[in-house]
Amino acid sequence: KTKEILNHLHRTQRPVVLTVNGKADAVLMDTKTYEKHLRASNMMRLLIQAEEDVAAGHTRSMRSFLKEFKHARKISR
Repeated sequence: KTKEILNHLHRTQRPVVLTVNGKADAVLMDTKTYEKHLRASNMMRLLIQAEEDVAAGHTRSMRSFLKEFKHARKISR
């Protein structure tokens, strides 16, 4: 049934749960959906780190950041 399952995956773009003895064992999804979930997961990791930085007080003013950014990239304005 491989081709049938793959056609279903591509058509619905929804994951399929594979079971062994009636218990969920693995999830099968098309690569487009997998890459979308991977990007979302990576973004979440970055946001979590940013929230932790803010909570710990590791912030600075926008003016300070822009000054350093422009200097590092040799931007005159």
